[in-house]
Amino acid sequence: MRILRTLRGLALACHPGPTVAVTALVTAVAWSAGRSPAGCLLVAATILTGHLSIGWSNDAIDAARDTIVNRPDKPVVRGLVSRRTLAIGAGVMLVVTVPVSLANGFTAGSVHLLFVACAWAYNLGLKSTVISWLPYAVAFGALPSFVTLGTARVWAPWWATAAGALLGIGAHLANVVPDLADDLATGVRGWPQRLGSYARLLAPLPLAAATALLVVAPPGPIGVIGWIALPAVAVLLLTILLWRNAPFLITIAIAAISIISLILRGHALV
Repeated sequence: MRILRTLRGLALACHPGPTVAVTALVTAVAWSAGRSPAGCLLVAATILTGHLSIGWSNDAIDAARDTIVNRPDKPVVRGLVSRRTLAIGAGVMLVVTVPVSLANGFTAGSVHLLFVACAWAYNLGLKSTVISWLPYAVAFGALPSFVTLGTARVWAPWWATAAGALLGIGAHLANVVPDLADDLATGVRGWPQRLGSYARLLAPLPLAAATALLVVAPPGPIGVIGWIALPAVAVLLLTILLWRNAPFLITIAIAAISIISLILRGHALV
């Protein structure tokens, strides 16, 4: 029973929603770019190991803060897993993700390791600074090039890089909004916390800009799928505005609709 409880705690502490979504979406983009089945499995393993290290380190580092505000959604607070176990798991996955990343090619692997480094820098302190948005922008802006460099040895087009960065910034805002009060109570003073209630109003702007880029910027006509994606995303953006504690999953849904519409329209990144 203890082992099962720990495994459950590890699963919850890895931030399963973002981890599964980002792994699936990046793998789907890699497939659309012409990556082989084995290559797609390698991409999935790369993103997954990186995200496990990021999620577990986040909960290990924030364990004391989460305990102070008694956050029931955190496995450490609920006693499902110890802070030490999360720290060890994060360290192991950080070591594992290095060779797995480089197996995609040195340049592509280095770009993914930049993603991981940005996330760790955020966890270790940048989250409490006015530039808390920067790690998200750099990390998610780099993901398209991780795919293209590993597939065709070319950098991603500018619009894909810009859209990734904007999605990252929007995700940062949307992710923090529900926890603003707890963050302020424990001394976290990142960009969204400094914005206060305005963070929720600002979050849809970078997400909308990212969607517009992914629909309009690729060469060729927008097509029916593109025109369907735009109003669908608009509804989700409106939800963020109207729902005070709009979950991070809405941001994931926006990214998913935008990226899947890009794939269905036949616009590979390479």
